[in-house]
Amino acid sequence: MKHKILFVDLDDTLLSDDKSVSARNCEAIRQMLAEGHYLVLATGRPVESGRIVARALGLTQPGCYMMAFNGAVIYDCAADRLLRKRSIPVDVVQELFERAKRAGIYVQTYTNTDIVTVCHTRELDYYRKRSGLSYKLSDNVLDVLEEEPQKVLLIALENRERLRRFQRDNLAWERGKCNSFFSCGEYLEYCPVGTGKGTGVLDLLQILNMPADATVAVGDEQNDISMIQAAGIGVAMKNGTREVKDAAEYITEHDNNHDAIAEVIERFIL
Repeated sequence: MKHKILFVDLDDTLLSDDKSVSARNCEAIRQMLAEGHYLVLATGRPVESGRIVARALGLTQPGCYMMAFNGAVIYDCAADRLLRKRSIPVDVVQELFERAKRAGIYVQTYTNTDIVTVCHTRELDYYRKRSGLSYKLSDNVLDVLEEEPQKVLLIALENRERLRRFQRDNLAWERGKCNSFFSCGEYLEYCPVGTGKGTGVLDLLQILNMPADATVAVGDEQNDISMIQAAGIGVAMKNGTREVKDAAEYITEHDNNHDAIAEVIERFIL
């Protein structure tokens, strides 16, 4: 039997709106792993936040991997080990914080275990509630970072146009320094230059020595498009954006609240 590898986004894809995973989705995942296929949690979240989900679902057995920070980190869930990591230079991180401050937009980055930001805001509370992460505050975030981070995140809870305008205004500056995209309307993500979920797919296939035609990728947002395009079969969620659906070969009949991942596994993996 030819083994396959499923790359699945977390929020609004594997996870329901209440952040749970349905019994049918869990059973389909259990069955595909039992048959020797691979599962990759492909998320924009930090490794530590992804670990929380993986452990809750029991996805710490051989064959389970994570692609965190939008492909900047490849992590072996079974071995609890980083396999590959890409980072943003600290001078780029500092410049992003300064530009976000001038624009009046909340901004944060990460250590290996914590959110790092300048002050406590509604945006920080909103993100912490969804990620389960702790945080550190510092007037100069570079004083807190132990190494170059994998992501900088800007959050706007109400005026999303401010994020779109910020991205447009800084496109020329970011060229050759970092890579930006939206993971939802409220989150504008900056990752290492040339990095996205698509590069994460290619990195893990190289590590596992697997062909691209053995891959299936499913997601719902702009940051999933490169992953969908890099996979042998690209799948968009029924609840995904139009941009994602246009990039995919298949659109699920069900949404993230109604067992869409089980549908994908039964159709393309088993």
